[in-house]
Amino acid sequence: MFTGLVEEKGVVRQLKRLGNASDISIEGPLVSSDVDIGDSIAINGCCLTVVSIEHTTLTFQAGSETLSRTNLGDLEEGSFVNLERSLQVGQRMGGHYVSGHVDAVATVDERSNDGQWAKFWFKVPPELTSQMASKGSVTVDGISLTLVDVEADRFSVELIPHTLDATTLGQRQVGDSVNIETDLLAKYVQQQLKRS
Repeated sequence: MFTGLVEEKGVVRQLKRLGNASDISIEGPLVSSDVDIGDSIAINGCCLTVVSIEHTTLTFQAGSETLSRTNLGDLEEGSFVNLERSLQVGQRMGGHYVSGHVDAVATVDERSNDGQWAKFWFKVPPELTSQMASKGSVTVDGISLTLVDVEADRFSVELIPHTLDATTLGQRQVGDSVNIETDLLAKYVQQQLKRS
């Protein structure tokens, strides 16, 4: 379980393709400072397991399902990724509950900059917007964000300068792919309403 508060931008140092899977080695000095093999880390919002540690570089294994259903399959050596360690009991909860299970890959539909701020529109599969509401929460590339507008097949968020600088969203442009996870509570409510 995560909060969607990115701790640092990591850098992909090595990618090893192993058939349909990949070993992904990511340098992250802060995140690697107190993790062990077997720990869960959110990489662009996708929960993966640490399989090896070498100094400040962590290695993860991603299977074909993960690579095909997230933007992790698009990574290259030198790519930046958002990193977050899993939530610890008793830790402050600044974002919202994030499982690290990506629902879909979306694309940046529009980006408008206003000084140091930016408004983004993301195009998503229409079935996801039924789990969204204005002023609710959504996770984009592992970042907990507040929804501004929700339409049939897209939604918008507004980003403060800190978020643009401290995460990979500052580099995203129209057409780029991002991982989306809708609010966990909205999923359960929707499922219960279907059964009623």
